Amino acid sequence: MVDFRSLEIFYWVSQLESFSKAAERLNTTQPAVSQRIAALETELRTRLFERSSRSISLTDKGRVLVDYAERFLRLRAAMLEAVATPEAMRGVVRLGVSETIVQTWLARFIERAHAVYPNVLIDITVDVTPVMRDALVKRELDLAFLLGPVSEPNMSNLDLGSYALAFVAASDLPIAPEPLSRRDLLKYPLITYPKSTYPYTFLREILSIPEIGSPRLFSNSSLSTIVRMTEDHIGLSVIPPDVIQTELAAGKLRVVETEISLPDLVFTASYPMAMGGGIAGPLAALAVEVAREDQAQGMTNKQA
Repeated sequence: MVDFRSLEIFYWVSQLESFSKAAERLNTTQPAVSQRIAALETELRTRLFERSSRSISLTDKGRVLVDYAERFLRLRAAMLEAVATPEAMRGVVRLGVSETIVQTWLARFIERAHAVYPNVLIDITVDVTPVMRDALVKRELDLAFLLGPVSEPNMSNLDLGSYALAFVAASDLPIAPEPLSRRDLLKYPLITYPKSTYPYTFLREILSIPEIGSPRLFSNSSLSTIVRMTEDHIGLSVIPPDVIQTELAAGKLRVVETEISLPDLVFTASYPMAMGGGIAGPLAALAVEVAREDQAQGMTNKQA
C-alpha cells in the first residue's frame, strides 16, 4: 500500500526535478530516494518518471499522481496543524531573510519559534529579495521574509508590515540647505540596497535628470556596511531609520529632509502553498505576531 513517505518523496522529486535535491530537501540520501521511487513504480505498476543522463521528467501517469500526492500531503499538514501539539512538529525549514528584518526583529522571532516549536530546525539564509523570490519558486526555500508580495501562482503571502525609507547622513557632513531638491541630491553619492532591489531602481529613475545625468549610486547588500559608509562621509544613504535607531540616538547619523517622497519597504512572509505550507505556514503566522509587536514597540518609543 502506498505510504505517506513515498508520496512525499515522489512529490519533492517532481517539484525539484532532481533525486539529489529531493534527498537534500528531505534530509535523506539519493539512493534512498531512488529506492522509494522504484518501489512506488513497482507497486503502481507504472513508470512515474522519464529518466535521462541529465534530467528527469514526469510521465502522464506521474502528472496525475502529483495532484493526488499534493492533496494527500496537504490534508496531512492540515491534520497535524489542527490536532498535533507544537512539540510534535518536526523537520527543517529553510528560511530566507532580508537584512532589514535581520536588523530589526529576526532574533526575537527565532527565540519565539524555538520556544513554541522546539523540534523544528530553522536553516537561515540572508539574501536580497530577487534571489529569495526565485528560490521560493524553485522550492529551494520553504519560507522567506522579503519585499513582497510574491505574485507567483500558489504562493501564500502574509503581511509583515512596512518600513519607511529616508535619506540619512553623518551628523557632521556639510550639506546644502534642506529640504534638498533632486538637483541637490545629485551632488552626493547615494548608498543603498543592491542593484536588483526596488530602492536602487527607484532612485535611479526618480533622480535621473537628462540635462545633468544619473545619480551616483553605491549599492551594498550589507546594511551594516551601508551605515559605516554613511558614517565615513562617503555619501548619503537611503535606508529605513528603524534600523539605525542606535546611531540616531547617539547623534552619529541624522535624517535629511528632501523634496523626494520615498516609497515604503513592504515586507511579507511568503511560502509555497503546496501541502498547506507544512511547518512554514505556522512559522509565517508567528512571524506576523512578532513583526506587529516590534512595530507597536517602535511606535511607543517614538511617542515617548
